[in-house]
Amino acid sequence: MKVLIAPDSFKGTISNAGVAQSIAEGWLTVRPHDEVTLLPMADGGEGTLETISFNTPSSLRIQSKLGDGRFWLLLKDGTAVVELANICGITRTSPLDPLGASTYELGVILKEALNESRVKKLIIAVGGSASTDGGVGALMAFGAKFKDNSGESISLGGVGLEALAAIDLREVPPAPSGGVLCLTDVTNPLLGERGSARVFAPQKGAGADQVATLERGLRQLKEISGVQDFAGAGAAGGTPFGLSLAWKVEIESGALLVGAMIGLDEAIRESDLVITGEGRLDTQSYRGKVVGVITALAAQSNKRTLYCVGSSEEPLEENGIALVDIAPSVEEAMRSPEEWLIKVGAKLAEREKT
Repeated sequence: MKVLIAPDSFKGTISNAGVAQSIAEGWLTVRPHDEVTLLPMADGGEGTLETISFNTPSSLRIQSKLGDGRFWLLLKDGTAVVELANICGITRTSPLDPLGASTYELGVILKEALNESRVKKLIIAVGGSASTDGGVGALMAFGAKFKDNSGESISLGGVGLEALAAIDLREVPPAPSGGVLCLTDVTNPLLGERGSARVFAPQKGAGADQVATLERGLRQLKEISGVQDFAGAGAAGGTPFGLSLAWKVEIESGALLVGAMIGLDEAIRESDLVITGEGRLDTQSYRGKVVGVITALAAQSNKRTLYCVGSSEEPLEENGIALVDIAPSVEEAMRSPEEWLIKVGAKLAEREKT
């Protein structure tokens, strides 16, 4: 049997490649003669660079002057791929600072990429952010001016946006000739009940009062900029919205584009069984995230899909196994994910013997 293992990362616990390798190890202890293919996946969040690099040997890793493992990818066609999560994402932010966190470091690396003469197009994977600053920090790194009524620069982070009175983008360089594309797994607008602050800021540590502050700040940014809200503008704390002040920015499904870049559709068609998963399986998983995209593609090719996840909102029954259902505790599952993923891989393979 041909088995394709294509999971997302278990955020903050183990990489997508680590998940795939562990599941495969367990599977092959039970079914050693199966043909197993590993295709780690990402949706524009954590692990996007590693996913593309893993499946694109010709890509170049360009280390950032920021250090601490931060890098971006240069593809053969002149496309630069930058991942927000790798630069200033939630897994890099401790403790969480919902009001003060910013995208400034993202802007530093975007500037590095644009200063590279080989870059013709810019892809920004914006998932996994820790900030709600409307992308203003990134533009500040380019030299953009965001001033209050006294002509002073506003503070970095969402906390400064309420004081915004004027914007000067003259020092921001033009977009590369091939354009700017933001990868995200959500279509939320900047403002409102489904907006960036109300939906995502609590996940970044914001309490009710802080959410209200961030919402007011983003509204002020929209009003002063004169730019209309749009689907996807609320991703990554409003980063696509901020970038759209300076450049024409296109929004695309991260999972779909990454899948296209690494040959996911063909790999599914050539398999007999597909195994995917993520850290937490819930209703959001089927709305543009890795699990949902793979499930849909597998269904189109009449392939079965099994799930290996950290935990699940609904019982998986015969369709998969959650680590928390076999580990002694959630803490143990998170402490030793490789061990429990290997066991899940073996248990899934055992089921295929019957």
